[in-house]
Amino acid sequence: MPISRSLKRYGRYAGLSILLAVAIVTLVLGGRLWQSSRLPTDAYVVLGGSIRREKQMTQRAGGFSQPQPILVSAGSADPCIRLLFEQAGASLEQVWLEHCAESTFGNFVYSVPLVERWGARHVTLVTSGSHTRRAVVMARILFGAQGIWIEPWIVDEVGIPGNQETVVKTTLDIGRSLAWALVAQVYKPACDRVVTLASVDLEQWRQTGFKCEHQAGIEGS
Repeated sequence: MPISRSLKRYGRYAGLSILLAVAIVTLVLGGRLWQSSRLPTDAYVVLGGSIRREKQMTQRAGGFSQPQPILVSAGSADPCIRLLFEQAGASLEQVWLEHCAESTFGNFVYSVPLVERWGARHVTLVTSGSHTRRAVVMARILFGAQGIWIEPWIVDEVGIPGNQETVVKTTLDIGRSLAWALVAQVYKPACDRVVTLASVDLEQWRQTGFKCEHQAGIEGS
């Protein structure tokens, strides 16, 4: 048999094998996501960028009968978040603050491994602003690749967002999210700057001085 014909046949079989593998993975993940979507929320991820998101989260957390895992990714200053939780009468237990992310993509790269470690299957994503659609799509790709269902919670914003969304920006972020969803099957970076909310020392922060956003509604900060 000519070599060129053998190569074509090999290429055809290889292509079919890849398509079959993708179909199997899609079915497996689809089944896991469907099961996860039927479960109640067992963790919250709050995207940084607006203290209104954190304020809404604390108000909901104040009504929890038992503390639930909450991760604030690249959020406001640590003492401001602690004061918000205390003001709402919410528990400080099972609340983590992640300080490695520098973008929406980074929010998810560092959040997914933490949420997986908790064993969460149904995550409520707290976000807002003009980037919501991009953020939700990225979250569903990156969390979904691990079988974790994302339920968005869109918080109302006040004012004009500083970042403007573009088609190019959205396309690039979704593209690299799809690529990272594959990479994350074998490599999951760990953030070395994660602190528990209960460990935030308000007195120490007061000595160094800090200021919370006006929208936080925290007096004397």
